[in-house]
Amino acid sequence: MAIKQDPRHLYLQVIEQLKKDIQEEVYKEREKLPSEFQLSKRLGVSRATLREALRILEEDNLVTRRHGVGTFVNPKPMFSAGIEELDSVTGMITSSGMTPGTQYLSADLVEPTEEDRERFHPKELHKIAKLERVRTADGEPVVYCVDKLPEGVISLQDVKEKGSMFRLIEEYTQKPIAYAVTYIEPVGYHEIVSPVLNTDPEEALLLLKQMHYTADDEPLLLSLNYFRADKFSFHVLRRRV
Repeated sequence: MAIKQDPRHLYLQVIEQLKKDIQEEVYKEREKLPSEFQLSKRLGVSRATLREALRILEEDNLVTRRHGVGTFVNPKPMFSAGIEELDSVTGMITSSGMTPGTQYLSADLVEPTEEDRERFHPKELHKIAKLERVRTADGEPVVYCVDKLPEGVISLQDVKEKGSMFRLIEEYTQKPIAYAVTYIEPVGYHEIVSPVLNTDPEEALLLLKQMHYTADDEPLLLSLNYFRADKFSFHVLRRRV
């Protein structure tokens, strides 16, 4: 299976070949790839060329390299979505043909942190409602959600009955969520979240920090959603200006 003569850089050919092998399940999900020595010999390239290809494949989240252990094929995400449109976790799961569910962990009024005060400025915070839930897809935990709202925006007792946070906020305030400012951060092993989502210690999480606003730019909801990186992938459409 040596790489044939081609005007492109060798590492690009290696990437293409390995992607094809993964797609055709020559190497299956979570399977360990052959050693660098074996792969470079099979492909007819140097180990330096192979390492560059594997580095890029890891950046593309197709493989995971574990120092001293080897390179493993990542599972294909169940859910892939653009983040240009504001959709709920429920909507993402439903659109993938799976049944969404919720496990409620806690709902309390707590003291706001300094970061909370900054994010909800210019609102004056005395207490803040903090809700923690696990969202499931066909019964499997896939997202750990932490939602924060100023005290009095909603009734905490209604959260379990209503389900949808957006719908509940709109019902209580008569102000629908219009947009959100989102930050995406990769997160390694999290001592609380990772065990709840049943992720391996080596598997990453994708943290989406979202502050939701009304059409009048009023901050109403801060969400910290920890997505399993092996289940979700996100993309954004960028247009040239």
